[in-house]
Amino acid sequence: MITLYSGGVYLQNGKPEFEGKALPAPEEGRKRTLSYGILKAHSRSASDRLNIKFDSLISHDITYVGIIQTAMASGLKRFPVPYVMTNCHNSLCAVGGTINADDHSFGYSAAVRFGGIYVPANVAVIHQYAREMMSGCGRMILGSDSHTRYGALGTMGIGEGGPEIVRQLLGDTYDISLPKTVLVYLEGEPQRGVGPHDVAIALCGAVYKNDFVKNKVLEFAGPALKKLPMDYRIGLDVMTTETKALSSIWATDEAVEEYYRAHGRPEDFKPLSPGNGAYYDSMIRIDLSKLEPMAALPFHPSEAFTIAELKANAGDILREVERRSAEALGRELKLTDKLAGGRIVVDQGVIAGCAGGMYDNIAEAAAILEGRGMRSVDFALSIYPPSVPVNIELIKDGVQQRLLENGALFKPCFCGPCFGADEIPGNNGLSIRHTTRNFPNREGSKPSEGQAAGVILMDARSIAATAANGGVLTSAAELDYEKPPARVCSFDAAPYERRVYFGFGKADPSAPLKFGPNIVPWPEIPSMGENLLIRLCSVIHDEVTTTDELIPSGESSSYRSNPLKLASLALSRRDPGYVERARAVQEEERLRREGGYSESLLSAAKLLGLGESDLKSVQLGSAIFARKPGDGSAREQAASCQRVLGGSANICYEYATKRYRSNCVNWGLLPFTIDRAVDFKWETGDYIYIPGIRKALLEMKSEIAARAASKNGVEDITLKLEGLTEEERDILLAGCLMNWYAERLNDGQN
Repeated sequence: MITLYSGGVYLQNGKPEFEGKALPAPEEGRKRTLSYGILKAHSRSASDRLNIKFDSLISHDITYVGIIQTAMASGLKRFPVPYVMTNCHNSLCAVGGTINADDHSFGYSAAVRFGGIYVPANVAVIHQYAREMMSGCGRMILGSDSHTRYGALGTMGIGEGGPEIVRQLLGDTYDISLPKTVLVYLEGEPQRGVGPHDVAIALCGAVYKNDFVKNKVLEFAGPALKKLPMDYRIGLDVMTTETKALSSIWATDEAVEEYYRAHGRPEDFKPLSPGNGAYYDSMIRIDLSKLEPMAALPFHPSEAFTIAELKANAGDILREVERRSAEALGRELKLTDKLAGGRIVVDQGVIAGCAGGMYDNIAEAAAILEGRGMRSVDFALSIYPPSVPVNIELIKDGVQQRLLENGALFKPCFCGPCFGADEIPGNNGLSIRHTTRNFPNREGSKPSEGQAAGVILMDARSIAATAANGGVLTSAAELDYEKPPARVCSFDAAPYERRVYFGFGKADPSAPLKFGPNIVPWPEIPSMGENLLIRLCSVIHDEVTTTDELIPSGESSSYRSNPLKLASLALSRRDPGYVERARAVQEEERLRREGGYSESLLSAAKLLGLGESDLKSVQLGSAIFARKPGDGSAREQAASCQRVLGGSANICYEYATKRYRSNCVNWGLLPFTIDRAVDFKWETGDYIYIPGIRKALLEMKSEIAARAASKNGVEDITLKLEGLTEEERDILLAGCLMNWYAERLNDGQN
């Protein structure tokens, strides 16, 4: 059971209090939260506008090449803090031939040259390595993956786009206003069969759609903590990304202390707990004893149902998913075909990665399958441990052997099932997964080629129960099984000692960088012009547009080190005509700079009352409109691809996440918003003219007058640049973060 309290609440003597004479003022109480103390300790500013320097940084092989290329173009000399580069996303060479391995070679050479930490392919997934080797109570870690969450270990992790990593590599700061804090008060004890993903799915269902925790910090406390083993806490914590929260932090106890001791780092533990009278802006109260096994239906972790409810109303619920799929994919995903005799029959199960692949999840799955085994050729169960040390533990304890004997398959330490690079179901297939996301096509299908599949997120326990029932969807609570005893955690660091390159503090500027043929520098990006004319190249009226739709995961991954090739895939699964339209506008701008004008540009200019002489001072760019863009991944390519194609702006009612808006700014896309009362009736191909945009930015105007031209004539429209800082303004004026750093370097400021 989850209850939301929207008003302020105190934590007094370990219990929530709403009022009382002994309670401090809210301003004082805020200073007693864990998040306040950690954030202020890492800020270079005494004010509530935070300028944060992180203790360490972490990226994977989808993002680190572009990050290092950008940082080099901005003057990088050496890594100033530990920077970990893992190879857990582009581990397969299934798309681009040698490209992925070439990127890995580049990463290793960059670690040697700049003093980084390099984790070879299949040794550990990004977040498990951070937990095992980089976390520490009171620390902060910035990652270029949205699931950078280590709060259960007393470490505040924040996932942002690559440009924010670049800023840290260049000695700059991560700048935000002091975020609001939400108390997550845990009580009760989970029932048998209820795992961390069940709690996480229920939490996402309760807070995602109402923005209850958007851009806030979740602070976990309460009497239930001592009843939850570390893997349980970690599995719930990593999924807080799907709530739209900025970060998370947990009170620490003896279990956390034992975790650090077992991992050979006892000095990295310290007790953390909110001060008496800590004040929170709101509260989520979770009674774990009343939660049931859950299922998150396509296409989001917040589409939460109990498995019992799903089974009882399977036809109605799956038909609703089919209706949504027709809107999201442009074709109907026939999930009602999975009904047989009133039961839902699924094709595959996957337990993987930073959320599902934890030891306790896998061990309990083994306990459920023990003595039952898998009883279907049609249903496959794959398991991906999160690191070699965890896999060694599973082998030593006989867990892996028991699962293999009962029909499961073990795979490498790889994030592929989370983003569509492995375990891709057949057309109209249905997969159940203990992974982080089930966005449209994130499992790897391509609607533009007539393919579609669905993913239901479930906990490893219910996935194992389904496997034991021949692929018939089954809740772990339906089976009688003996839970494995509480384990004593062990950790064998030998795989890291033998394979990982620990180069921090040992930069060798003379070491050559190894470039594969796919690693291409960023193209030249222009600074902001005096006046701006943007052409709408995609108009999307979906309630939310994910970063997966802006730049698809899966087959695009191998091209993340080649901006031009990657840009050719922008919006390819949501609006396949976008790239061609954007390139046409880019060509029109090239022609304009050379003194020529296309017929379409002249026609638009005439409609707007502009002559040919006016066009000399009008910069032409493309733009997209989406109601609420940027949910999901931190990948900056969702913005950079638009910029590489000549994009100049995004227009929306609001940005789904802080990190996507930051990506837009850092890549020079004006982050416009409009009032929700405005009916955005303009269509793909229409123009919006923004006279004096450079002057408006210099004057820090938050409302900018513009004119929209369409077949229906010209109308005035007000575009907003709310919350823009002076530094963000300067980045936009320079054209992008990379240009801004180059200007500072030339001015001797770096």
